[in-house]
Amino acid sequence: MSDFPADVHFVTESDAPPVIVLAGSDDTERGSAPHSHRRGQLFGSTRGLLTVGLDTGVWVVPTTHAVWVPPYQVHWARSHGPFAGYAVYVAHDECAGLPAQPCSIRVSGLLREGVLRAATWPPGALDARGERIAAVILDEIRTLPVDALGLPLPRDARLLRIARAILADPSTERSLEEWAAWAATSARSLSRHFVLETGFTFTAWRQRARLLRALEMLADGAAVTAIALELGYSTPSTFIGLFKRTFGATPATYRERLQGKGEPLS
Repeated sequence: MSDFPADVHFVTESDAPPVIVLAGSDDTERGSAPHSHRRGQLFGSTRGLLTVGLDTGVWVVPTTHAVWVPPYQVHWARSHGPFAGYAVYVAHDECAGLPAQPCSIRVSGLLREGVLRAATWPPGALDARGERIAAVILDEIRTLPVDALGLPLPRDARLLRIARAILADPSTERSLEEWAAWAATSARSLSRHFVLETGFTFTAWRQRARLLRALEMLADGAAVTAIALELGYSTPSTFIGLFKRTFGATPATYRERLQGKGEPLS
């Protein structure tokens, strides 16, 4: 992601113009510590993979998608491997008609082209043409389909402690009963409340956490066999089969698409 201009406060806190876009690229990993600001923000990429995290969940985002974060939500982000992307900062008042909760949206060609055009604008007020393009960007964010690429986090303190431990080490082989004992709760309570608070069974949530970490490792250049073994899959073929059923492509093919080779990601 591109470096901030000198006036960071203008980019993140100003009430005008309605849209400010920063775009850039880097061959090394970039990231930001947890923070919040007055403007809403849309994170996206044109090459590589991006992870965006909030208190409510984690999104791992390929080039086909972007993550919307409403104003004042504490969030962090980091890229994986070579990366080119953009950040769209939306004035607070303009966010009223946009999604009220963080979400992943499927990026249209119209949104992408509008964002890349806006990234070339000089700082300051927009002319009539700029206002029209800004309105298109806002309308696309408002109306594009929301996709479930995220990993929701539970609210209960004990469940959240388990979820964060799994995210820190998705390869751990603790059983549901062992996790429940570790967090001082019952296996039945853990199983029931995990579904209520995340929409996933505990097993499905842990599997999703492993696959999202696999995406990050692929973007960082790790070998498929190394990923499978590090994440605790019994064999590389087991990992490859599950990955293909989930993402519609083998890990090797997916990595090529992340690098801008082959057909676009689906």
